[in-house]
Amino acid sequence: MSHKKMECSTAWRILATASFVANFALPAYADTPSVPWPQTQSDIQAESDVHFGTLANGMRFAIMRNVTPPGQAAIRFRIGSGSLDENDDQQGLAHVLEHMAFKGSTHVAEGEMVRILQRKGLAFGPDTNAHTSYDETVYALDLPEVDADTISTGLMLMRDTASELTLNASAFDRERGVILSEERLRDTPQYRASLGIMNSLLAGQRATMRAPIGKADIISNAPVELVRDFYRANYRPDRATLIVVGDIDSAAMEVEIRQRFGDWKAVGPAPTKADLGALVTKRESAEVIVVPGGMTSIQIAWTRPYDAAPDTFAKRRAGLIEDLGFLVLKRRVSAIASKADAPFISADVGSQDLLDSAHVVLIAANSEPDKWQAALTAIDQEQRRIQEFGVAQAEIDREIREYRSALQAAAAGAATRMTTDIASMLARSVDDDQVFTSPAEDLSMFETMTNGVTADEVNQALERAFSGNGPQVVLQADQSPEGGADTVRQVYEASKAIAVSAPSGATDVAWPYTHFGEPGAVVERRAVEDLGLTMLRFSNGVRLTVKPTKLRANEVLVREDIGRGRLDLPHDRSAAIWASPAVVLSGVKAMDYQDIQKALTANIVGVDFSVGDSSFRFDGRTRTEDLATQLQLMSAYTSDPAYRPEVFKRVQQAYLSGLDQYDASPGGVFSRDFAGLVHSGDPRWTFPDRAQLSAAKPDEFATLFRPMVSNGPIDITIVGDVTVDDAIRLTAETFGALPPRPEAALSNDRDDVRFPATTEKPVLQTHNGRADNAAAAVGASIGDLLSDLPRSFTANIATQIIQNRLIDQFRIAEGSSYAVQGDVDLSREIPGYGYAYFYVETDPAKVARFYALVDETANDLRSHDVSEDELARAREPIIETLKHQQQSNEYWIAYLHHAQEDSRRLDRIRDSLSGYGKVTAGDIRAFATAYFSPEKFWKFEVLPAAVR
Repeated sequence: MSHKKMECSTAWRILATASFVANFALPAYADTPSVPWPQTQSDIQAESDVHFGTLANGMRFAIMRNVTPPGQAAIRFRIGSGSLDENDDQQGLAHVLEHMAFKGSTHVAEGEMVRILQRKGLAFGPDTNAHTSYDETVYALDLPEVDADTISTGLMLMRDTASELTLNASAFDRERGVILSEERLRDTPQYRASLGIMNSLLAGQRATMRAPIGKADIISNAPVELVRDFYRANYRPDRATLIVVGDIDSAAMEVEIRQRFGDWKAVGPAPTKADLGALVTKRESAEVIVVPGGMTSIQIAWTRPYDAAPDTFAKRRAGLIEDLGFLVLKRRVSAIASKADAPFISADVGSQDLLDSAHVVLIAANSEPDKWQAALTAIDQEQRRIQEFGVAQAEIDREIREYRSALQAAAAGAATRMTTDIASMLARSVDDDQVFTSPAEDLSMFETMTNGVTADEVNQALERAFSGNGPQVVLQADQSPEGGADTVRQVYEASKAIAVSAPSGATDVAWPYTHFGEPGAVVERRAVEDLGLTMLRFSNGVRLTVKPTKLRANEVLVREDIGRGRLDLPHDRSAAIWASPAVVLSGVKAMDYQDIQKALTANIVGVDFSVGDSSFRFDGRTRTEDLATQLQLMSAYTSDPAYRPEVFKRVQQAYLSGLDQYDASPGGVFSRDFAGLVHSGDPRWTFPDRAQLSAAKPDEFATLFRPMVSNGPIDITIVGDVTVDDAIRLTAETFGALPPRPEAALSNDRDDVRFPATTEKPVLQTHNGRADNAAAAVGASIGDLLSDLPRSFTANIATQIIQNRLIDQFRIAEGSSYAVQGDVDLSREIPGYGYAYFYVETDPAKVARFYALVDETANDLRSHDVSEDELARAREPIIETLKHQQQSNEYWIAYLHHAQEDSRRLDRIRDSLSGYGKVTAGDIRAFATAYFSPEKFWKFEVLPAAVR
């Protein structure tokens, strides 16, 4: 359960490609408690495959049959009420109520809801969740089966949430600690910065006084009756929408919805919606927001009143025209960031409707702490340049081509959209009060909207966008500059005094990497019939594994594994593995990253690079018709990489600028240090410190990656909507045509990778954040994955059992933590290496209790067999999650790499479902005896520096 994080820094969702309904990152706020479906007030057609309805009591519902994946369904139950509806003495109680929905109702005893769902195969968190925002509370169930009992159970739980919650006072008292733990968990520099920016833009409006997490003193002390008051007033059928998507009979589902929810009646008259406040006229202003531990960013914003008019074709078109201009400006500032000695690390441009309180236009840049002045000057001048000289028609045409390609891909893949994605998008369309349109309709509207669009029209839209309330200049920094806001204002005024010149004309570039030599010859080929695989090797040593699927129409994933990754690196000194993002951002020798984007505007292709334990890895996602270009792109990065020094420096500065954020919370320290600690300090897994980052040189970047990428053995995996013959032919023309590659060689260094020895006292780190927050972890060495597959199945179930007990006791019964996690990481590459661990964030005074509870639970597992019910509640969600994963291309691309070299990887795929089913209570007890005993545990904790 969580409250939505604000996305008001540079993380704008601009021009979402799957559907026009997802244009905005933040929810809309309904003006009235009950509204008709948006399509009844619009000239836009809703998707015909969705059945929309409204009960007599005012509750809306939307039902859609969708069979990707088959046999599954998703339920979303949205209450159009959130923190904006709270009275002064209720701040935080909308979120509290969300938590209490899991704490007992008329038909479900306290503590039983999660267990009921676990027995049905739902995992707490991934499949059973909820969030509270400013204007809504949404409950989500992802059902792994669509049998009558599972569907009925899901609807029963939503119906009980609607009006049957018991809201027991003692249960509320226990949950207070969980919610306060969540408040501590959320209180990061990033969260404080985003909240500060939003509060600046909406100064004086109600949203600035109603953060969903609420106030700690109210959460700690409010009587349960205030929660009940909020429940009765705001959980009403005329504010509710139920969404069901999946492999269901729509007509039968409507009958059951009407039967279950038709008798729901509101208690009392609808409360008056609170006044959101008026947009304060700021005109030109400057402000400093100090966020200790945060990154430095500079932002220029313009605001104008929110447009509450219904969703129409004309309104969407106006927004699209404005956004096309923003995309041009975004591309221009991104190009600046890629240059040597760039004034900022990264920049973004966008607009959004912010909580029905304002329409916001924002240009933002992240910079080094001492370069915010240059960053402000740069983004100011680019904004004035585009406002004064406008955009070129060629720039607009390019953005239209790229946008069209994305919409075409979405339309081509519409028949195999994921059920959970559709359900969530439907919920978002309700939140935004927009018509839910099909991908085909999105594409059709786009073509009509952009037909004949001129640069003049876009320039007029930009003129309006930059004529709102503002410009409002906001510096976000770890500490205020000398002179504070006056200094920011002076820098801005000085920049504005500098005249800007017209931009240089945009030039088209052609993609040059279309020929890599004679296509490679296949020298080995074999089929793995039961898994639908074809495996082969080309004469140059490149291996290819192909898995054709129809899981997602028009989607193809490509993975390239080169060499042996971390295991190929020296284990006695640090290497600049962290610089891996610079590999892609450097582009290739014939063109930089920006020119690659220009050249491939009309294609749906992409490439990511990462360093794994057993390979250097490129990943791509494309559509069927662009697979040739995708393979050309990845082959170009492999055979002709650039490793540009200026890009290395940009990535280096991004890391240096973000270092303090890790120290600002226990979770940050844990995420930074855990991998290195569980590899006994091996530098290949250890995050670099400031000195190591600062000392790294660009030539080290090229020296590290060039020989590995250019010379290492290559494995290609292709999964998705492609034929075997096409995959072979296109790979032969690209990777198969490269110079010969050697066979992979084993390394003796694998034996040097070890889980740390147990310690008498926990390994201790400190953080610089709140004194009431700490983190603790307990780990145990288990062994690798492939040498003992039955052990891996038992390990996952045993770890889940302990996690479930920790949640039951430490979170639910004692209210000591919001974040209770357990996980298993068994290596596929390093013989003998693998571990399980348990992690919490809690009050420092409760860390010892967590350790004791883990010990007690482990001792009990070693002494007693678990019940069949407890075993099932741990096992069934794992099995159902696995079934769900196997219906995705992502699963196959992850599990097939290196399978030609090690057939046990294929056995893992074949045996997973049956393997989990064979685990018995006796196996759990034997496993716990072998691995989960207190004397074998390794412990790690992060305490606040102030109380160490």
